[in-house]
Amino acid sequence: MTALRNDPAAIVIDWGTTSFRAYLTTDEGKVLGSLETGDGIQSCAPGGFEQLLLGRIGIWTEAHGALPVVALGMITSRSGWVEVPYVRCPAGVDELAAGVKEVALANGSRMIFLAGLTDPTRLPFPDVMRGEETQVLGSGLDRDRTVVLPGTHSKWAEVEGGTIRRFQTFVTGEQFSLLTRHSFIARGMQPAGEADWAAFERGVRTIEENPAEADAFLSLIFSARTGMLAGELQPAEIVDYVSGLLIGLEFHQARGAGWWKDGDAIEIVGNDGLNDRYARAARLLGLEVREGSGEAAIAGALRIAVAAGLVKAPAMA
Repeated sequence: MTALRNDPAAIVIDWGTTSFRAYLTTDEGKVLGSLETGDGIQSCAPGGFEQLLLGRIGIWTEAHGALPVVALGMITSRSGWVEVPYVRCPAGVDELAAGVKEVALANGSRMIFLAGLTDPTRLPFPDVMRGEETQVLGSGLDRDRTVVLPGTHSKWAEVEGGTIRRFQTFVTGEQFSLLTRHSFIARGMQPAGEADWAAFERGVRTIEENPAEADAFLSLIFSARTGMLAGELQPAEIVDYVSGLLIGLEFHQARGAGWWKDGDAIEIVGNDGLNDRYARAARLLGLEVREGSGEAAIAGALRIAVAAGLVKAPAMA
């Protein structure tokens, strides 16, 4: 019997270091229900992953039966439940599907753990991603383009010939967190209610207009303090100024690494709040921007699950 378009077909789990997110989906990726908790892998007792998972998704499996489960994120890493080796770039849906690992759960569900990607061309060591590849797949591999994935560890990925050909990581989000929580910057700033876009754009322009200073960023970041001492920056502006400096620096370094040139187009996929900042910076730098779906990771995970034979392909209308 053909499944109805709103019938539950799978549960997608995005299980990270500090968070657990679950999505009840149709075979087309429509989200029918979701939940989020702080049950990251670092807070789970050894050997307790399955019990925790079944407890969280039990309300869905009791109502709809033993649905297939698709897991991505750090749960598939060395410190997670099942370690899945990275798949080498270039890679598309079939290569990622061939890299999954499957387990049977106590409730009768089949569960697959998705592989991440490694780019062996990066120096000095191969780069890695685990989870972001589903966002790229979910936004489509049918168009050659550059995809930017903002986050704690931002990724720039090249889609070419139906594959993710290469990618590069920038630890922009983590640097922002460290600087605004644990440095001299944290002591001088005041929390801002809403984004101060003028301060953010000032940070981006400071990088763009002063490339030599941008290349000496360990010196330039001190402007977050000297600007305040000079009366040019208010304490409430500092957090967005620093955000602009860091995202501006990421774009500056990405251009130097050959990811874009003036007038190019990029696609931004990921967190809505960060998307806004990256899109604003990109447009300020003259780039054309396409913003992808916030649910691209779910769609990408299901594409891999279909190719791996865990989930049936959506019925044609």
